[in-house]
Amino acid sequence: MPHQSYAATGEPSDMTLDPVHVDGIAKLAGQVGATVETSDQGAAAEDVWASVLDPLYDSDGREVLVPLDEQRRRTVPIADIALADPPFPTQHGLDSGTINPTTFKNGLVLDVAQAAMSATPSDVELHRGRTIIMAVHSNDATLTFDADWQMDDRGYARRRVLDAPQVDRFEQRVVHALALYLAESEHALTNVDAVADLFVLDGPIYPTGLLRWADRDTELADLLAEDDQPQSVVGNYVELVERFVEKDVPLVGFVKTSSRKPLTRIVRKKMAAPWTNDSAFFRHVLERRDDDGDRRTDALTCTNWFRSRAGTDGMLAADSDALGIDRELDPELYEVTFFVVYDPRTDLVFRVEAPYAFTRDPDLRDRLTRQLLHDVAAEQGPPLAVAKADELASIDRQGSEELTRRIEQEFETDRDASYNDLRWGAIEEKF
Repeated sequence: MPHQSYAATGEPSDMTLDPVHVDGIAKLAGQVGATVETSDQGAAAEDVWASVLDPLYDSDGREVLVPLDEQRRRTVPIADIALADPPFPTQHGLDSGTINPTTFKNGLVLDVAQAAMSATPSDVELHRGRTIIMAVHSNDATLTFDADWQMDDRGYARRRVLDAPQVDRFEQRVVHALALYLAESEHALTNVDAVADLFVLDGPIYPTGLLRWADRDTELADLLAEDDQPQSVVGNYVELVERFVEKDVPLVGFVKTSSRKPLTRIVRKKMAAPWTNDSAFFRHVLERRDDDGDRRTDALTCTNWFRSRAGTDGMLAADSDALGIDRELDPELYEVTFFVVYDPRTDLVFRVEAPYAFTRDPDLRDRLTRQLLHDVAAEQGPPLAVAKADELASIDRQGSEELTRRIEQEFETDRDASYNDLRWGAIEEKF
Protein backbone atom coordinates (compact mmCIF):
# COMPACT_ATOMS: atom_id res chain seq x y z
CA MET A 1 0.00 0.00 0.00
CA PRO A 2 1.57 3.34 -1.00
CA HIS A 3 2.89 5.51 1.82
CA GLN A 4 0.70 8.52 2.62
CA SER A 5 1.76 11.78 4.22
CA TYR A 6 -0.58 13.67 6.52
CA ALA A 7 -1.32 17.38 6.60
CA ALA A 8 -1.59 19.36 9.83
CA THR A 9 -5.27 18.43 10.07
CA GLY A 10 -4.36 14.76 10.33
CA GLU A 11 -5.96 14.03 6.96
CA PRO A 12 -4.02 12.13 4.29
CA SER A 13 -2.20 14.25 1.71
CA ASP A 14 -1.47 13.12 -1.85
CA MET A 15 2.03 14.62 -1.71
CA THR A 16 4.83 12.79 0.07
CA LEU A 17 6.92 15.98 0.15
CA ASP A 18 5.76 19.49 1.00
CA PRO A 19 6.46 22.16 -1.65
CA VAL A 20 9.03 23.81 0.59
CA HIS A 21 11.02 20.56 0.68
CA VAL A 22 10.74 20.12 -3.08
CA ASP A 23 12.17 23.61 -3.56
CA GLY A 24 14.97 22.87 -1.11
CA ILE A 25 15.93 19.65 -2.86
CA ALA A 26 15.89 21.44 -6.21
CA LYS A 27 18.35 23.99 -4.81
CA LEU A 28 20.63 21.16 -3.66
CA ALA A 29 20.45 19.74 -7.19
CA GLY A 30 21.40 23.15 -8.53
CA GLN A 31 24.53 23.14 -6.37
CA VAL A 32 25.44 19.68 -7.63
CA GLY A 33 24.70 20.64 -11.22
CA ALA A 34 26.94 23.70 -11.00
CA THR A 35 29.76 21.45 -9.82
CA VAL A 36 29.21 18.94 -12.62
CA GLU A 37 29.34 21.72 -15.21
CA THR A 38 32.97 22.32 -14.29
CA SER A 39 33.78 18.77 -15.46
CA ASP A 40 33.98 18.55 -19.25
CA GLN A 41 33.07 14.91 -19.78
CA GLY A 42 32.87 15.39 -23.53
CA ALA A 43 36.46 16.58 -23.72
CA ALA A 44 37.62 13.65 -21.58
CA ALA A 45 35.80 11.23 -23.87
CA GLU A 46 37.35 12.83 -26.94
CA ASP A 47 40.78 12.46 -25.37
CA VAL A 48 40.19 8.76 -24.72
CA TRP A 49 38.78 8.19 -28.20
CA ALA A 50 41.80 9.83 -29.79
CA SER A 51 44.56 8.32 -27.71
CA VAL A 52 43.90 4.93 -26.08
CA LEU A 53 41.51 2.76 -28.12
CA ASP A 54 43.76 1.71 -31.00
CA PRO A 55 44.24 -0.67 -29.28
CA LEU A 56 43.24 -0.55 -25.59
CA TYR A 57 45.39 -2.56 -23.18
CA ASP A 58 44.51 -3.62 -19.66
CA SER A 59 46.88 -3.30 -16.70
CA ASP A 60 48.47 -6.66 -17.55
CA GLY A 61 49.34 -5.55 -21.08
CA ARG A 62 46.58 -7.69 -22.63
CA GLU A 63 44.97 -6.28 -25.74
CA VAL A 64 41.28 -5.98 -24.80
CA LEU A 65 39.85 -3.68 -27.47
CA VAL A 66 41.09 -3.29 -31.03
CA PRO A 67 39.44 -1.75 -34.13
CA LEU A 68 38.68 -4.25 -36.89
CA ASP A 69 39.43 -1.57 -39.44
CA GLU A 70 40.24 2.12 -39.23
CA GLN A 71 39.01 3.68 -35.98
CA ARG A 72 36.52 6.30 -37.01
CA ARG A 73 33.08 7.79 -36.50
CA ARG A 74 30.47 7.84 -39.22
CA THR A 75 27.31 9.86 -39.76
CA VAL A 76 24.44 8.83 -42.00
CA PRO A 77 21.36 10.95 -42.75
CA ILE A 78 18.38 9.33 -41.07
CA ALA A 79 15.98 9.83 -43.97
CA ASP A 80 18.41 8.41 -46.52
CA ILE A 81 19.33 5.23 -44.63
CA ALA A 82 15.73 4.58 -43.55
CA LEU A 83 14.56 4.61 -47.18
CA ALA A 84 17.48 2.59 -48.55
CA ASP A 85 16.95 -1.04 -49.52
CA PRO A 86 18.04 -3.23 -46.59
CA PRO A 87 20.92 -5.63 -47.37
CA PHE A 88 19.09 -8.59 -45.80
CA PRO A 89 15.59 -9.28 -47.20
CA THR A 90 14.37 -11.21 -44.16
CA GLN A 91 15.14 -11.16 -40.46
CA HIS A 92 14.39 -13.36 -37.48
CA GLY A 93 14.51 -12.10 -33.91
CA LEU A 94 14.46 -13.90 -30.58
CA ASP A 95 13.82 -12.88 -26.98
CA SER A 96 13.06 -14.45 -23.61
CA GLY A 97 10.96 -13.02 -20.77
CA THR A 98 10.35 -14.11 -17.17
CA ILE A 99 7.84 -13.62 -14.35
CA ASN A 100 10.79 -12.61 -12.12
CA PRO A 101 12.10 -14.86 -9.33
CA THR A 102 9.66 -15.62 -6.52
CA THR A 103 10.14 -17.23 -3.10
CA PHE A 104 7.36 -19.36 -1.62
CA LYS A 105 6.60 -20.30 1.98
CA ASN A 106 7.40 -23.97 1.28
CA GLY A 107 11.06 -22.96 0.77
CA LEU A 108 11.09 -23.09 -3.02
CA VAL A 109 12.48 -20.27 -5.15
CA LEU A 110 11.56 -20.28 -8.82
CA ASP A 111 11.39 -18.28 -11.99
CA VAL A 112 9.56 -19.06 -15.21
CA ALA A 113 10.84 -17.95 -18.62
CA GLN A 114 9.36 -18.21 -22.08
CA ALA A 115 11.24 -17.63 -25.31
CA ALA A 116 9.74 -16.75 -28.69
CA MET A 117 11.05 -16.13 -32.20
CA SER A 118 9.73 -13.54 -34.62
CA ALA A 119 10.07 -13.16 -38.36
CA THR A 120 9.90 -10.21 -40.73
CA PRO A 121 7.94 -10.70 -42.89
CA SER A 122 5.67 -12.34 -40.31
CA ASP A 123 5.35 -16.09 -39.89
CA VAL A 124 2.35 -16.88 -37.67
CA GLU A 125 3.30 -20.53 -37.23
CA LEU A 126 6.77 -19.57 -36.04
CA HIS A 127 5.42 -16.84 -33.75
CA ARG A 128 3.22 -19.36 -31.97
CA GLY A 129 6.17 -21.49 -30.87
CA ARG A 130 7.43 -21.24 -27.30
CA THR A 131 10.15 -22.74 -25.13
CA ILE A 132 9.22 -22.54 -21.44
CA ILE A 133 11.58 -23.20 -18.52
CA MET A 134 10.70 -23.30 -14.83
CA ALA A 135 13.93 -23.15 -12.79
CA VAL A 136 13.41 -24.26 -9.19
CA HIS A 137 15.76 -23.96 -6.20
CA SER A 138 15.39 -25.78 -2.88
CA ASN A 139 17.70 -26.06 0.11
CA ASP A 140 16.37 -29.56 0.72
CA ALA A 141 18.97 -31.85 -0.86
CA THR A 142 16.49 -34.76 -0.89
CA LEU A 143 14.30 -33.01 -3.47
CA THR A 144 14.95 -33.18 -7.19
CA PHE A 145 12.89 -31.47 -9.86
CA ASP A 146 14.55 -32.15 -13.21
CA ALA A 147 12.06 -33.36 -15.77
CA ASP A 148 12.08 -34.29 -19.44
CA TRP A 149 10.79 -31.97 -22.11
CA GLN A 150 7.02 -31.98 -22.46
CA MET A 151 5.05 -30.79 -25.46
CA ASP A 152 2.07 -28.47 -25.20
CA ASP A 153 -0.21 -26.35 -27.40
CA ARG A 154 -0.47 -29.02 -30.10
CA GLY A 155 3.29 -29.30 -30.32
CA TYR A 156 4.03 -25.58 -30.63
CA ALA A 157 5.38 -25.29 -27.08
CA ARG A 158 8.10 -27.21 -25.24
CA ARG A 159 8.35 -26.95 -21.47
CA ARG A 160 10.40 -28.47 -18.67
CA VAL A 161 11.42 -28.05 -15.05
CA LEU A 162 15.07 -27.32 -14.27
CA ASP A 163 16.46 -28.28 -10.86
CA ALA A 164 18.71 -25.32 -10.06
CA PRO A 165 21.99 -25.98 -8.23
CA GLN A 166 21.97 -25.33 -4.49
CA VAL A 167 23.46 -22.10 -3.21
CA ASP A 168 23.46 -20.49 0.21
CA ARG A 169 22.77 -17.05 -1.25
CA PHE A 170 21.69 -15.54 -4.56
CA GLU A 171 18.93 -18.13 -5.08
CA GLN A 172 16.79 -15.64 -6.99
CA ARG A 173 19.67 -14.56 -9.19
CA VAL A 174 20.49 -18.18 -10.02
CA VAL A 175 16.97 -19.27 -10.98
CA HIS A 176 16.41 -16.10 -12.98
CA ALA A 177 19.56 -16.40 -15.08
CA LEU A 178 19.21 -20.13 -15.70
CA ALA A 179 15.54 -19.90 -16.71
CA LEU A 180 16.05 -16.85 -18.94
CA TYR A 181 19.13 -18.01 -20.83
CA LEU A 182 18.20 -21.68 -21.10
CA ALA A 183 14.81 -20.81 -22.60
CA GLU A 184 16.41 -18.35 -25.03
CA SER A 185 19.24 -20.61 -26.18
CA GLU A 186 17.10 -23.74 -26.47
CA HIS A 187 14.48 -21.93 -28.53
CA ALA A 188 17.16 -20.49 -30.78
CA LEU A 189 18.77 -23.89 -31.36
CA THR A 190 15.38 -25.47 -32.05
CA ASN A 191 14.58 -22.90 -34.74
CA VAL A 192 17.93 -22.42 -36.48
CA ASP A 193 16.59 -23.94 -39.69
CA ALA A 194 13.82 -21.32 -39.89
CA VAL A 195 16.35 -18.50 -40.34
CA ALA A 196 17.26 -17.65 -43.92
CA ASP A 197 19.15 -14.35 -44.02
CA LEU A 198 19.86 -12.74 -40.62
CA PHE A 199 19.28 -13.73 -36.98
CA VAL A 200 19.06 -11.03 -34.30
CA LEU A 201 19.08 -11.82 -30.59
CA ASP A 202 17.42 -9.31 -28.30
CA GLY A 203 20.50 -8.68 -26.19
CA PRO A 204 24.13 -9.79 -26.32
CA ILE A 205 25.31 -12.84 -28.25
CA TYR A 206 26.44 -14.59 -25.05
CA PRO A 207 24.64 -14.85 -21.67
CA THR A 208 26.34 -11.97 -19.88
CA GLY A 209 24.02 -12.32 -16.87
CA LEU A 210 25.58 -15.74 -16.26
CA LEU A 211 29.12 -14.80 -17.22
CA ARG A 212 29.09 -11.91 -14.73
CA TRP A 213 28.92 -14.50 -11.94
CA ALA A 214 32.69 -14.81 -12.34
CA ASP A 215 33.12 -11.29 -10.92
CA ARG A 216 30.14 -11.00 -8.58
CA ASP A 217 30.86 -13.38 -5.68
CA THR A 218 33.06 -16.36 -4.89
CA GLU A 219 30.09 -18.70 -4.54
CA LEU A 220 28.66 -17.66 -7.92
CA ALA A 221 32.11 -17.77 -9.54
CA ASP A 222 32.64 -21.32 -8.27
CA LEU A 223 29.19 -22.32 -9.51
CA LEU A 224 29.93 -20.98 -12.98
CA ALA A 225 33.32 -22.69 -13.11
CA GLU A 226 32.30 -26.08 -11.67
CA ASP A 227 28.59 -26.76 -12.20
CA ASP A 228 27.31 -28.44 -15.36
CA GLN A 229 24.12 -26.40 -15.59
CA PRO A 230 25.48 -22.89 -16.17
CA GLN A 231 28.23 -24.33 -18.34
CA SER A 232 25.69 -26.18 -20.50
CA VAL A 233 23.74 -22.94 -20.96
CA VAL A 234 26.87 -21.09 -22.10
CA GLY A 235 27.62 -24.11 -24.28
CA ASN A 236 24.27 -23.60 -26.03
CA TYR A 237 25.39 -20.15 -27.17
CA VAL A 238 28.71 -21.53 -28.38
CA GLU A 239 26.80 -24.15 -30.35
CA LEU A 240 24.51 -21.43 -31.71
CA VAL A 241 27.50 -19.63 -33.20
CA GLU A 242 28.70 -22.88 -34.75
CA ARG A 243 25.29 -23.67 -36.23
CA PHE A 244 25.00 -20.26 -37.90
CA VAL A 245 28.57 -20.38 -39.18
CA GLU A 246 27.70 -23.76 -40.72
CA LYS A 247 24.57 -22.23 -42.31
CA ASP A 248 26.58 -19.22 -43.49
CA VAL A 249 23.90 -16.95 -41.98
CA PRO A 250 25.06 -14.12 -39.73
CA LEU A 251 24.07 -13.92 -36.08
CA VAL A 252 24.03 -10.58 -34.26
CA GLY A 253 22.89 -9.30 -30.89
CA PHE A 254 21.12 -5.97 -30.42
CA VAL A 255 21.73 -4.56 -26.94
CA LYS A 256 19.12 -1.91 -26.14
CA THR A 257 20.26 -1.02 -22.63
CA SER A 258 23.66 -1.65 -21.18
CA SER A 259 25.34 -0.78 -17.88
CA ARG A 260 28.64 -2.35 -18.93
CA LYS A 261 31.76 -0.73 -17.49
CA PRO A 262 34.82 -2.74 -18.59
CA LEU A 263 36.16 -0.08 -20.96
CA THR A 264 35.50 2.65 -18.39
CA ARG A 265 37.23 0.72 -15.59
CA ILE A 266 40.33 0.11 -17.70
CA VAL A 267 40.53 3.72 -18.88
CA ARG A 268 40.08 4.98 -15.31
CA LYS A 269 43.39 3.36 -14.38
CA LYS A 270 45.12 5.38 -17.08
CA MET A 271 43.40 8.77 -17.22
CA ALA A 272 40.21 10.69 -16.41
CA ALA A 273 36.99 8.81 -17.12
CA PRO A 274 34.21 10.83 -15.44
CA TRP A 275 31.28 9.19 -17.24
CA THR A 276 29.15 6.49 -15.59
CA ASN A 277 29.59 3.53 -17.94
CA ASP A 278 30.63 2.55 -21.45
CA SER A 279 27.33 3.65 -23.02
CA ALA A 280 27.77 7.13 -21.52
CA PHE A 281 31.29 7.27 -22.99
CA PHE A 282 30.07 6.43 -26.48
CA ARG A 283 27.21 8.94 -26.17
CA HIS A 284 29.78 11.68 -25.54
CA VAL A 285 31.85 10.46 -28.49
CA LEU A 286 28.95 10.22 -30.94
CA GLU A 287 26.72 13.15 -30.00
CA ARG A 288 26.90 16.17 -32.36
CA ARG A 289 26.06 19.76 -31.47
CA ASP A 290 25.43 22.81 -33.65
CA ASP A 291 26.99 26.24 -33.15
CA ASP A 292 24.31 27.11 -30.57
CA GLY A 293 25.05 24.02 -28.53
CA ASP A 294 21.82 22.22 -29.50
CA ARG A 295 21.90 18.51 -30.32
CA ARG A 296 21.72 17.77 -34.03
CA THR A 297 19.08 15.16 -34.85
CA ASP A 298 19.36 14.80 -38.62
CA ALA A 299 21.76 11.85 -38.71
CA LEU A 300 22.60 8.64 -36.92
CA THR A 301 26.20 8.33 -35.78
CA CYS A 302 28.16 5.16 -35.20
CA THR A 303 31.61 3.82 -34.48
CA ASN A 304 33.65 1.33 -36.43
CA TRP A 305 33.59 -2.32 -35.32
CA PHE A 306 35.85 -3.35 -32.44
CA ARG A 307 37.02 -6.77 -31.34
CA SER A 308 36.54 -7.00 -27.57
CA ARG A 309 38.12 -9.05 -24.80
CA ALA A 310 37.06 -6.62 -22.07
CA GLY A 311 34.93 -7.77 -19.14
CA THR A 312 32.78 -10.81 -19.81
CA ASP A 313 33.74 -10.69 -23.50
CA GLY A 314 37.14 -12.02 -22.48
CA MET A 315 35.63 -15.31 -21.31
CA LEU A 316 35.01 -16.33 -24.94
CA ALA A 317 38.27 -14.86 -26.26
CA ALA A 318 40.73 -16.97 -28.20
CA ASP A 319 43.20 -16.98 -25.29
CA SER A 320 40.51 -18.08 -22.79
CA ASP A 321 39.45 -21.64 -22.02
CA ALA A 322 35.77 -20.66 -22.41
CA LEU A 323 34.89 -22.40 -19.11
CA GLY A 324 36.23 -25.63 -20.56
CA ILE A 325 33.51 -25.76 -23.22
CA ASP A 326 34.52 -27.54 -26.42
CA ARG A 327 34.78 -25.22 -29.42
CA GLU A 328 34.68 -26.84 -32.85
CA LEU A 329 35.87 -23.76 -34.74
CA ASP A 330 39.03 -21.71 -34.45
CA PRO A 331 38.70 -20.08 -30.98
CA GLU A 332 39.13 -16.55 -32.35
CA LEU A 333 35.93 -16.95 -34.40
CA TYR A 334 33.86 -16.89 -31.19
CA GLU A 335 35.28 -13.57 -30.01
CA VAL A 336 32.84 -10.72 -29.46
CA THR A 337 32.93 -7.84 -31.91
CA PHE A 338 30.69 -4.79 -31.72
CA PHE A 339 29.92 -1.34 -32.98
CA VAL A 340 27.88 1.39 -31.30
CA VAL A 341 24.98 3.36 -32.80
CA TYR A 342 23.69 6.66 -31.40
CA ASP A 343 20.18 7.87 -32.24
CA PRO A 344 19.94 11.61 -31.44
CA ARG A 345 16.15 11.60 -31.79
CA THR A 346 15.84 9.56 -28.60
CA ASP A 347 19.33 10.26 -27.15
CA LEU A 348 19.86 6.50 -26.92
CA VAL A 349 22.96 4.38 -27.47
CA PHE A 350 22.70 0.87 -28.90
CA ARG A 351 25.43 -1.77 -29.04
CA VAL A 352 25.38 -4.26 -31.91
CA GLU A 353 27.39 -7.46 -31.36
CA ALA A 354 28.43 -10.30 -33.64
CA PRO A 355 30.96 -13.15 -33.47
CA TYR A 356 34.25 -12.48 -35.23
CA ALA A 357 33.38 -15.43 -37.47
CA PHE A 358 31.11 -13.04 -39.39
CA THR A 359 32.68 -9.62 -38.95
CA ARG A 360 36.16 -10.68 -40.10
CA ASP A 361 34.74 -10.40 -43.65
CA PRO A 362 34.82 -6.65 -44.52
CA ASP A 363 31.96 -6.95 -47.02
CA LEU A 364 29.69 -8.77 -44.57
CA ARG A 365 30.70 -6.36 -41.83
CA ASP A 366 29.62 -3.45 -44.03
CA ARG A 367 26.30 -5.11 -44.87
CA LEU A 368 25.56 -5.74 -41.20
CA THR A 369 26.38 -2.13 -40.40
CA ARG A 370 24.08 -0.80 -43.10
CA GLN A 371 21.29 -3.19 -42.09
CA LEU A 372 21.31 -2.19 -38.43
CA LEU A 373 21.58 1.51 -39.25
CA HIS A 374 18.61 1.11 -41.60
CA ASP A 375 16.62 -0.63 -38.87
CA VAL A 376 17.35 1.94 -36.17
CA ALA A 377 16.57 4.80 -38.54
CA ALA A 378 13.30 3.25 -39.71
CA GLU A 379 12.07 2.05 -36.33
CA GLN A 380 13.56 4.81 -34.15
CA GLY A 381 14.80 2.03 -31.93
CA PRO A 382 15.45 -1.73 -32.15
CA PRO A 383 14.95 -3.64 -35.41
CA LEU A 384 11.36 -4.68 -36.04
CA ALA A 385 12.27 -8.36 -35.60
CA VAL A 386 13.62 -7.61 -32.12
CA ALA A 387 10.60 -5.51 -31.15
CA LYS A 388 8.25 -8.29 -32.30
CA ALA A 389 10.20 -10.95 -30.41
CA ASP A 390 10.15 -8.80 -27.29
CA GLU A 391 6.38 -8.45 -27.55
CA LEU A 392 5.89 -12.20 -28.12
CA ALA A 393 8.11 -13.27 -25.21
CA SER A 394 7.27 -10.65 -22.60
CA ILE A 395 5.16 -11.59 -19.59
CA ASP A 396 3.35 -8.48 -18.38
CA ARG A 397 2.60 -7.76 -14.74
CA GLN A 398 -0.97 -8.99 -14.98
CA GLY A 399 0.13 -12.25 -16.57
CA SER A 400 2.92 -12.65 -14.04
CA GLU A 401 0.50 -12.16 -11.15
CA GLU A 402 -2.00 -14.64 -12.58
CA LEU A 403 0.71 -17.23 -13.14
CA THR A 404 2.08 -16.75 -9.62
CA ARG A 405 -1.39 -17.22 -8.14
CA ARG A 406 -1.81 -20.44 -10.10
CA ILE A 407 1.55 -21.67 -8.82
CA GLU A 408 0.48 -20.81 -5.26
CA GLN A 409 -2.61 -22.97 -5.77
CA GLU A 410 -0.54 -25.88 -7.10
CA PHE A 411 1.90 -25.57 -4.18
CA GLU A 412 -0.97 -25.09 -1.71
CA THR A 413 1.04 -22.28 -0.16
CA ASP A 414 1.58 -18.54 -0.63
CA ARG A 415 4.59 -16.65 -1.86
CA ASP A 416 6.90 -15.55 0.92
CA ALA A 417 5.97 -11.88 0.80
CA SER A 418 7.56 -8.95 2.58
CA TYR A 419 6.03 -5.68 3.69
CA ASN A 420 7.53 -3.94 0.66
CA ASP A 421 5.59 -6.30 -1.63
CA LEU A 422 2.39 -5.06 -0.02
CA ARG A 423 3.57 -1.45 0.17
CA TRP A 424 4.44 -1.20 -3.51
CA GLY A 425 1.53 -3.25 -4.78
CA ALA A 426 3.43 -6.42 -5.76
CA ILE A 427 0.72 -8.45 -4.04
CA GLU A 428 -2.90 -7.80 -3.22
CA GLU A 429 -3.80 -6.78 0.30
CA LYS A 430 -5.49 -9.77 1.91
CA PHE A 431 -6.66 -8.21 5.15
